[in-house]
Amino acid sequence: MRKAIPAFLLLSLLTAPSTLRAEGSVGRIEVLIDNMRSPNGVVGVALFNAKKGFPDKNALAYKGRSVPAGKRCEVIFENVPYGVYAVSVLHDENGNGKMDKGFLGIPKEGFGVSNNPEIKMGPPSFSDSRFDLKSEKLTLNIDMNYLRKPKNKNQQ
Repeated sequence: MRKAIPAFLLLSLLTAPSTLRAEGSVGRIEVLIDNMRSPNGVVGVALFNAKKGFPDKNALAYKGRSVPAGKRCEVIFENVPYGVYAVSVLHDENGNGKMDKGFLGIPKEGFGVSNNPEIKMGPPSFSDSRFDLKSEKLTLNIDMNYLRKPKNKNQQ
């Protein structure tokens, strides 16, 4: 019995550093955005670590980045602590810094979220979009959604 206690203590001491290392670990999140409608404007990407503010209150995001729009966009978040996150993306085609909405609040510009959940009534939830960062590198593929067709300038 006496030998079992020191063996248990030794085992817990040997495993403690790896547990501490995992808690303090950071990773890299690479966000690849496809199905862009046009190369106009900018693409804003927000990384959330809580449901509060997700998906459209960027001031409450853990981190945010923007890049020029293109056929395919890439945004990288470095040194992100391991944990639970969700990503939201906005294709701000006219560059006014906000999501333009039409009648009944339907988005006029493209958007997407991590996990590409089915778009239903209302914005996607944090729980449908969440993912676990628990490795040094994680790649997310996000498809843009456009609920409205762009106005054809030739038909005006």
